[in-house]
Amino acid sequence: MKSSVSTLGVHDTLRDFTADGRLLVLSAMAIVTGTCGAAAAWVLLKLIALVTNFCYFHTLSTATSYLSHAKLGLSSILIPIVGGVIVGLMARHGSDKIRGHGIPEALEAILIGQSRIQPKVAALKPLSSAIAIGTGGPFGAEGPIIMTGGALGSLFAQFFHLSSAERKTLLVAGAAAGMTGIFGTPVAAVLLAIEVMLFEWKPRSFVPVVVSAIVAMAWRPWLVGPWPLFPHSGIPPMPWWGLALCAGIGVIAGLQSAITTGALYWFEDLFEKLPIHWMWWPAIAGVVVGIGGLIDPAALGVGYDNIGALINGTVLIHAAVALLVVKAIIWVVALSSGTSGGTLAPLLMMGGAVGTLEAHILPFGDAGFWSLLAMAAVLGGTLRCPLTATVFAIELTGDLRVMPAVLVACVASFAVTVLLMRRSILTERLARRGRHLSYEYTVDPFEVAQVSDIMTHPVHTLPASMSTEDVLAFFDSENGVKRHKSYPVVDDAGHVVGMVSRSDVLRWSREGWPKGQTLAESTDVGEVFAGYADELVGQLADRMAAADVGRVPIVDRATGTLVGLLARRDLLRVRAHAGRLERERARPLTIPG
Repeated sequence: MKSSVSTLGVHDTLRDFTADGRLLVLSAMAIVTGTCGAAAAWVLLKLIALVTNFCYFHTLSTATSYLSHAKLGLSSILIPIVGGVIVGLMARHGSDKIRGHGIPEALEAILIGQSRIQPKVAALKPLSSAIAIGTGGPFGAEGPIIMTGGALGSLFAQFFHLSSAERKTLLVAGAAAGMTGIFGTPVAAVLLAIEVMLFEWKPRSFVPVVVSAIVAMAWRPWLVGPWPLFPHSGIPPMPWWGLALCAGIGVIAGLQSAITTGALYWFEDLFEKLPIHWMWWPAIAGVVVGIGGLIDPAALGVGYDNIGALINGTVLIHAAVALLVVKAIIWVVALSSGTSGGTLAPLLMMGGAVGTLEAHILPFGDAGFWSLLAMAAVLGGTLRCPLTATVFAIELTGDLRVMPAVLVACVASFAVTVLLMRRSILTERLARRGRHLSYEYTVDPFEVAQVSDIMTHPVHTLPASMSTEDVLAFFDSENGVKRHKSYPVVDDAGHVVGMVSRSDVLRWSREGWPKGQTLAESTDVGEVFAGYADELVGQLADRMAAADVGRVPIVDRATGTLVGLLARRDLLRVRAHAGRLERERARPLTIPG
């Protein structure tokens, strides 16, 4: 009989992180991904400018232009309609993956498509977005570039034999590079990757994403322009109760986020009820966009000039009201139609407009300061990423002094949306497709619990000197005692020398019984797959799954003697214990005496 205990992979090799040499390979590949993301951002901005200048100013130029002060006639209503028709045709006959605002589609590729994105998506997404935005669509360029950069990272990864997790790393690295190329916010791009896209916190993914974002930032001055995008240094002297007022701004921003998200999916449900193909929905939305452009041209296009004006505090009340109302209506209708465009810039504008209005009734600070706070808070509440929104506001303005005020507002907005809304603007669409996401990152209880915490002990065993006939009688006659499915076989010293299960006995009965032998002499019991009492439950669970073993004898690492038994059902006790700790409430503190 084989009496060796299988100890493969259970030596003390545990580390704080699971990184290995592949980290260096992915980091080197991230340099290429970062370069591609920055280049894609430059191409997208030039395409948007080209389409805008051609459609509204009738010139062939890639110079940046905005529609805030454009004089539009009735014929301008046709421009977003034509743009909607073109985008609808591209989505129907090219790829429907270009529909939407980018981040949910990237999440879907990660969760469902094993981080594989088709080449045509990488080509059609920026082109369709340039047409949608250039023809007046009230979107930002950041959502499309996140999808485009992610597609380029995915395509680059697909040229090599990478795992699904490694492809995800380069996809997200490309997305972070694209966002950095547009806004010049590498830290916020990395935080967005962590809070929204990666679904993990590992060096394997974190380091390459940082490398990609920094490379894109290095390219940005040469391709796009200087940093920061919207310089600001207007933080006011704040009284002791000032941060409470900032929290109040965050609460209002959270309510605004909830209303905006609810309206978006309400209109999406209305489009779903239309008796025509979804290809025509962007054209229908184009009618609303065109009429909105007649009312307030500033609401059309990317509108980065509006963001700058709001942060500088130069937007008048009537202009802020018009921008808020028109932008909200045309953005919600256009985005719910399934056209191609981003969310970050519109959210910033709508939040900033509310901040401008709030500034006129607040006791201190100028309009620019409160607009900035409201912008960040709306972004943090709508996307459910308060840290990203805080750093994003700082990097956009280059003003580190606003950090405490912005953080308070973003967290307050985040708390409101978490309590009021089941899902965010990014996850609602995925949930409607049957994919529910959870963004609560916690330490896996399997990775902190030891086997000794959940194993069964003492253990019922069979002696190695037991004859095979006695084993048959043992399993055949329970004598009122329910037999286990399997039993460890131990020698006189308490060492495990085998495992005998009910299925083994049935097989022996069917194929021929090794008569006249003891369990120690039998060669059919097999090598023992054992665990250690001080081993982490997660490590043992992985080994059990790989070996397809359901019951494992647990031995003491120092002496090799049997100390317990662990079955698959015992693994459930780890999560049950963690759940109890979550639900249990401590008794109120009492003072003796």
